Amino acid sequence: MTLSLTHVPGDRVTVAHGAAGTELFSYVYRPEADWEAPKPYLHPVRTLSGALVTDYRPNDHRWHKGLQLTASHLSGQNLWGGNTYVHGEGYLALPERVGSMAHVAFAETAAEADRAVIAEQLTWHPHGGELWAEEERRIEVRDVDPDTGSWALTWTSAVTNRRTEPLRFGSPTTHGRPAAGYTGLFWRGPRAFRGGRVLTAEAEGDPMGSRSPWLAYVGEHDGRDGHATLVFEHAPSNDHSGEKGAHPAHWFVRTDPFAAVAPSWAFYEELVLPPGETLARTYRVVVADGAWDRARVAAHLEGLAW
Repeated sequence: MTLSLTHVPGDRVTVAHGAAGTELFSYVYRPEADWEAPKPYLHPVRTLSGALVTDYRPNDHRWHKGLQLTASHLSGQNLWGGNTYVHGEGYLALPERVGSMAHVAFAETAAEADRAVIAEQLTWHPHGGELWAEEERRIEVRDVDPDTGSWALTWTSAVTNRRTEPLRFGSPTTHGRPAAGYTGLFWRGPRAFRGGRVLTAEAEGDPMGSRSPWLAYVGEHDGRDGHATLVFEHAPSNDHSGEKGAHPAHWFVRTDPFAAVAPSWAFYEELVLPPGETLARTYRVVVADGAWDRARVAAHLEGLAW
């Protein structure tokens, strides 16, 4: 179960597993193209068997990069990347609205036998470069289990508003486009995962815009036999409406024309962060070999501790 960590300064941190050195993911913090809203991201992300479960700069959305934290509509700015959705006009090229999330420093990068940690300080900026927010981010790898062919990643972000006015988190849906509530933690799956199967804790219903403590996506690989399952879960500490443990955040999920999942911060309504206050969210992502069903997902999550 040995985990190892390799840091290439100014570029990326890679976490690997086992004697074979299977790379579970690379955390890339080197800035990239300005119009893609530069920000750190995880890619490639792999299962314990080495199967790829993320995409990078696909030709339909060049700013989709593995697993990353995004803000598609933030007080008039676009920290998501690419074109900006404007109600009544569609998606427009508005480079003056495209901002960035910048790496400042690592507080910790370490790996032990069964745990790896990347703790980072970041700053958020509009296109003009002003300081809008500071973020404390912590990514942990744990619960590596060869018997189930799975490992888990927890992602915690605490974003503090450094403006003198509120930060307003929105999405294309809060700006008039139905079923496009993407913002927050966002996963883009490989092209092969198009048409995958989506499961939630509830047995029935359309997962788009739904509320559930977890959502799983099952995809089938190209180039090798078999499937992979990714499970996205809200931490019990997340509080979206004053109801601890209620998890009323809405899921953004697509299986066509591409595979994508986000526990949206602002699906139907804007989230307003007053000056000086902090928005804190923690999520778990389980990455597993094989096609898991609802019962297997639920049983596995019950055995994991936060």
